[in-house]
Amino acid sequence: MRPSRPLVRPDAVLRSLRQAPRATRFQCLNATQNHQKQQARTFVRRANSSHRAVENLNLDRMRTTSYDYHVRRRNFLAAGAAAGVIAFIYTAYLLKKEIDKPKKFDSGLPSNVDPFLTEAGSTRKTVVHDQDGREIVPTGNKTVEWFPRTLDLNIGAGDRQQVVNGVEYTLVGVGTRSVGFMLMGFEVYVVGYYIATQDIAAIQQKLVKEVNPIATTLVPSERDDLKKRLLDPVEGEKLWLDILCNVKPRSAFRIVPVRNTDFPHLRDGFVRAITARSQENKAEYNDESFGQSVKEFKALFTRGKLPQKSELIMVRDDKGRFNLIFDDGKKSKDSKDEKSLATLGRVDDERVSRALWLNYLAGKNVASEPARQNIVQGIMEFVERPVGTVAAQVV
Repeated sequence: MRPSRPLVRPDAVLRSLRQAPRATRFQCLNATQNHQKQQARTFVRRANSSHRAVENLNLDRMRTTSYDYHVRRRNFLAAGAAAGVIAFIYTAYLLKKEIDKPKKFDSGLPSNVDPFLTEAGSTRKTVVHDQDGREIVPTGNKTVEWFPRTLDLNIGAGDRQQVVNGVEYTLVGVGTRSVGFMLMGFEVYVVGYYIATQDIAAIQQKLVKEVNPIATTLVPSERDDLKKRLLDPVEGEKLWLDILCNVKPRSAFRIVPVRNTDFPHLRDGFVRAITARSQENKAEYNDESFGQSVKEFKALFTRGKLPQKSELIMVRDDKGRFNLIFDDGKKSKDSKDEKSLATLGRVDDERVSRALWLNYLAGKNVASEPARQNIVQGIMEFVERPVGTVAAQVV
């Protein structure tokens, strides 16, 4: 038989609980309730298990995982830094490339601008700046719209003058040469007359003293009188002959074809002009040396085509010698932005350049009447200022 358990009376249990401390009583009650909760089961949830999961720790695997993580993180940061440096260098390169490009204004340069403007009662040459900051002057021609205000040529210095960066020539006037056949006219080239900047003062003094011997500048009435004399076929030729033979300023004619032409075509026109001038003064021009000089002049124009907007410059130095310069379209070896001007040759007889210069400057029939009018207006701009101030203003 199973031994019988001693009976525990309920009143004895209650008595023992009353006699135990209060904290002990609550601990016993909580333990009983927790045990009941752990054993409880519901329809949707199983009873809580008192077993704990065992965690397996692998130190080698943890060390390898951590090392791989830090390697990947280092490589990622290094790649980001390299990409940032490359992006910075490439952006700087693009900015420099854009800065080096020539900038064009949205409005651009105006077209068909009057070569002269009237300000405060005085007529001034219109001078604007191109996209590179250089001073240019409108020509009034639709094809060749602009001429540079100054030219820098490595030719034209005297025997005792040293050419360093060339001789600077200032534009006096510009116009278009046209040839007419019956009722039709064709534009051939645009021509501009330049005078060495250092020689302008001598021309100023000569013309001012011609009108008023005691003056240093001319008033409006005196300028009008000088303008009439320069435009007169006889008086104008006398004044320009005196300037070319006695003052001997270094000067140049810059010719830019409006359409494609050739050297023989220009040569024939120049020779006809020289011959016509020589026929007017046979005593001075009718000798064998002058004929030989004309042959030398013809030999300078043995080239072929003269493309549209190319550049042909005829220079008269302080000895009256004729020099021919041509822009062959190639860039200079010293500077990629500057043109390469080739000297085609020289004629020492000053009568050749004198006759050719008078063909543009004075006489009844000139090569370009618009150019002659414009040149005279440019001379008026010189004589309205005190002698010696024009060169200083250009510099």
